[in-house]
Amino acid sequence: MTNPELLSPAGDWDCLKAAVANGADAVYFGVDAFNARQRAENFRIEELAEVMTWLHERQVKGFLTFNVLVFSDELERAAALLIAAEGAGVDAVIVQDVGICRLARTLVPNLALHGSTQMSITSAAGVAQAASLGCERVVLARELALNDLERLQGQLQARHLAMPLEVFVHGALCVAYSGQCLTSESLGQRSANRGECAQACRLPYELIVDGVPRPLGDQRYLLSPQDLAAWPVLPDLQRIGIASLKIEGRLKDPTYVAAVTDAYRRGLDQGLDAAEPDDPQRQLELAFSRGLSTGWLQGVNHRQLVHGRWSKKRGPLVGQLLQVDRRGWLQIRSREALRPGHGLVLERRSASPLEPPDEVGGRVMVVERLGRERLRLKLGPGRLNLRDLSAGASVWLTSDPSWDSHWQRAAQRPTAGQSIGLQLRVRGRLDQPLLLEYLHGETRIRSSMPLQAAQQRPLDRQRLEEQLGRLGGSGWLLERLELDLEGDLFLPVAELNRMRRELLKQLQSLEPSPPPSPASSTRTAADVPSLLQQLSPSIAPQPSMEEPSLVVLVRSLGQLEALIPLSGLPIASVVAELEQPRDLREAVAIGRGHWPDGLWLAGARITRPDEAWSLEPLIRARPDGYLVRNADQLERLTPLAPCVGDFSLNAANPLSVRWYLEHWGLERVTASYDLNLQQLLDLAAGVDASRLEATLHQHMPLFHMDHCVFCAFLSEGHDHTDCGRPCEHHSVTLKDRSGVEHPLRADLGCRNTLFNGTAQTGVEGLPALLQAGVRQVRLELLDEDAASTQRRVRLYADALLGRRASGEVWSQERVHHQLGVTRGSLRVKGPERTSQISR
Repeated sequence: MTNPELLSPAGDWDCLKAAVANGADAVYFGVDAFNARQRAENFRIEELAEVMTWLHERQVKGFLTFNVLVFSDELERAAALLIAAEGAGVDAVIVQDVGICRLARTLVPNLALHGSTQMSITSAAGVAQAASLGCERVVLARELALNDLERLQGQLQARHLAMPLEVFVHGALCVAYSGQCLTSESLGQRSANRGECAQACRLPYELIVDGVPRPLGDQRYLLSPQDLAAWPVLPDLQRIGIASLKIEGRLKDPTYVAAVTDAYRRGLDQGLDAAEPDDPQRQLELAFSRGLSTGWLQGVNHRQLVHGRWSKKRGPLVGQLLQVDRRGWLQIRSREALRPGHGLVLERRSASPLEPPDEVGGRVMVVERLGRERLRLKLGPGRLNLRDLSAGASVWLTSDPSWDSHWQRAAQRPTAGQSIGLQLRVRGRLDQPLLLEYLHGETRIRSSMPLQAAQQRPLDRQRLEEQLGRLGGSGWLLERLELDLEGDLFLPVAELNRMRRELLKQLQSLEPSPPPSPASSTRTAADVPSLLQQLSPSIAPQPSMEEPSLVVLVRSLGQLEALIPLSGLPIASVVAELEQPRDLREAVAIGRGHWPDGLWLAGARITRPDEAWSLEPLIRARPDGYLVRNADQLERLTPLAPCVGDFSLNAANPLSVRWYLEHWGLERVTASYDLNLQQLLDLAAGVDASRLEATLHQHMPLFHMDHCVFCAFLSEGHDHTDCGRPCEHHSVTLKDRSGVEHPLRADLGCRNTLFNGTAQTGVEGLPALLQAGVRQVRLELLDEDAASTQRRVRLYADALLGRRASGEVWSQERVHHQLGVTRGSLRVKGPERTSQISR
């Protein structure tokens, strides 16, 4: 059994060096554009070559993150970064965007691609799709358990597909599937798929059940998972054959990188035993911790994954408050050997579930032991407000000066580059210059004086190796020395040293480096425009004879039935997305024959390795077509009926759209919800716009997650086997700090989707979309009753037929929606900052 690669994060040079000093086999990092951690310091593009040289000198690999969606007007800048990455010797690029995979395979075919976790890969079909795009490794979704990983390996073997798998083993957990979270985009036009996540999952929410607030005590962070710490299951990951173990944390500091890398390095090399004194739990908790768990790896336990009590860094739990004495003394129960200088924090509970608790903390100034588990201490410096601290409050250790000092030194520990072997030959004859030759080149150095007969210490192997081998810091190591000397000869040491220095000077141009990587392509920036034209030929705008039409997505049989009486409206098809598989056949029976393109069905957004069964009800229902949302559905459903790709495929540029259309034979592709109106129009200009579908009205799906809020906070169970299915008996919303209630739904795989309580409409952009050639626009319903369904569909049909101005529709929607409507992601805005490369 071989050790997997240990892959550490590097947000800057200090973190990169800390990772290498503490045992990382590889590091991943971003430059200041096109990466999913825009808040990290990151590297500059001109530093790439220096970074890779430094890493390779230490036999460490470097992977460049390119894990964002790329828009139409950014493809040339994206190509420039790919060319720079290949030229710098980057070992692989971590990619999310399908179009960038296509571009890279053509532009820089020798540059390895790794499919990012933002590709939402959860199954063998997802791995196979990444392979077809040229990926040589995939980073799996964090939501997969050990059983899933084992099953997935077997499925890949059955496909004869050898693909190295990478999984996250430590760090922050997103509550939503990476690549499928639209919360920041919808609420603040800060796309997580562009590296600008606003971390709305770390905010407090109030649980509203059947219209009534549900008291949860101190549980208010209903969407904030504990951090991942998989070191207890390292042996399982090794046994399953995972190729790379990834540590999250490009926003963390060097001490975090050093401490966490060290813990996993020791775990892989020596094995970890929680009973031993050097148990890394404390080491990991002090590095950064919202509480540590194995995440989804040991199976689903919703109540453990999200306890809901805090969402900030806490560190180890070290005690419990007993009472507050006079003059600021605290009595706590603790077995810890707390010392002056330790940092502690407690919480003062707030009255409102939407108000974070106040933190009370400081350094231990004085501590007295009152008993075996009882301490009396004072925090400072300065006077702290200890009022309203309740007995029983938890006490966390947030800082330990000795820990800080140790890991600061570990982070700064120098690592020597690996020297490259130098092979030399020395030739000499009496009264002739000494000749020093580099055996693998034409470099020759002659002494400035002739050799003399030796009176005492002749030139021999020992003396020559001693003088010529003094190469420290040069990157070279004297590996072999051939001698061709006649007789006992002499040359002053000063002259030997001069010759050595001259040799090194001439060798500088050779730049010592590891064995050469595969040859770089000959592409340059000048080739990019023609290459993009080849991959995505210009589309001459042509008037379409096809009349624009509506696609209506319904989420209940009642909504579907409400559409039947509507006549004279430009509805091309209706898509039914239903929570209960038993309703699918009935939906097809109700809707068949009523619309030109018929009744279509939509499945779940995620398919796990054991969920092939979830496609069977869709297939048995025999609809007129499918709205497909992931690789499993693309693989299974495209041969059976016409298919349209949904927004979850993340098609954001012409290269992505074309690949889905051509590779899978889709009728149309729904544009990514990360596009604003201008970007949507840019995309339409780069493809056959009649094969692009745009969603005009919807409640944006914010979080799509494996975490089940129903199970965690409305049951005593841990997963679907013992939760009692509260999702089938209650209507639930989550109320945010602004007072908006966001509806929560569960799908057939128990995944939850939190929808924006405020509907988004792009109706003001409808004339421009139609002018651009878009012919199919979608209207998505959520919880509308029959009357609201008919009113809303008529309203948008009138706009589509020109009977009602778009501005009037906007005004009507603001009146009829309880919370009004928003333009949301379909605002018109300027260029994206995240694509600008600094030089």
